[in-house]
Amino acid sequence: MMEGRVIAAHGRQYVVELPDGTRLPCVPRGKKSEVVCGDRLDIERTSDNQGVIEGIQPRSSLLYRSNEHKQKLIAANVDQLVVVVATEPAFSDELLTRALLAAESEEIRPLIVLNKCDLSDKLPAARERLKIFAEIGYPILELSALAHAEDLRPSLHGVTSVLVGQSGMGKSTLVNALVPEANAATREISLALDSGKHTTTHATLYHLDSESHLIDSPGLQEFGLGHLDRQDIEYAFREFRPFLGQCRFRDCQHNREPDCALTAAVNAGKINERRFAVYHRLMGTLRPS
Repeated sequence: MMEGRVIAAHGRQYVVELPDGTRLPCVPRGKKSEVVCGDRLDIERTSDNQGVIEGIQPRSSLLYRSNEHKQKLIAANVDQLVVVVATEPAFSDELLTRALLAAESEEIRPLIVLNKCDLSDKLPAARERLKIFAEIGYPILELSALAHAEDLRPSLHGVTSVLVGQSGMGKSTLVNALVPEANAATREISLALDSGKHTTTHATLYHLDSESHLIDSPGLQEFGLGHLDRQDIEYAFREFRPFLGQCRFRDCQHNREPDCALTAAVNAGKINERRFAVYHRLMGTLRPS
């Protein structure tokens, strides 16, 4: 039995990096697989170029999205979520919020990167849209991936980060600038999986240095939070936390109940009305318990 870390995935095939740097294609033993990029595994080598996954070691974190039909695992054992948005095309406030809530629920450190800041005419509007996140303490880094991708590197040092974002935000440009060998690594993974140049990985882990790792995930257009219940979502809104448990009624829905601490905080300007509206929209999507 050996240990290894998943650095890429394609369907039920995984590339696992062994402690000596060797990369071994592996498959799960059963039909169902819950393995994801970043997982640390127990594997058994079955040949020179094949292994079988025997187990998943305990995770420090798991970032994933879900709806009523299925869940999509993104990355495991990450310390930081880097959400890439851009001045152009317009990004989804809702998707950004949902990604941040997923990170908060797993106690993963968040960072928002505003890309394409060289488009100076678009920058003020993008900054205005991000103001709501800055006001509640989310760090925002402005850069242009084409010219100043290195501005992100200090924030990636010493941690494992996962990069997420909508298509078109410039995430691939950022990865290629930070990891010049990224395309070569992708080709190597394609060969390891014997799936040619058309391999689409769910996520790929790159080493920035011995202490810093970056997981790139495919662009996404939605971020379901079906795996979170009402208490999870309440806690994931970081600005709600000082007021939770202070309502008159223990099962307060924070809607029209008297002496609701959250509603009072909204009226006092301590919670943003737009964020409170997002919370209620999310509550409307929860399945009855």
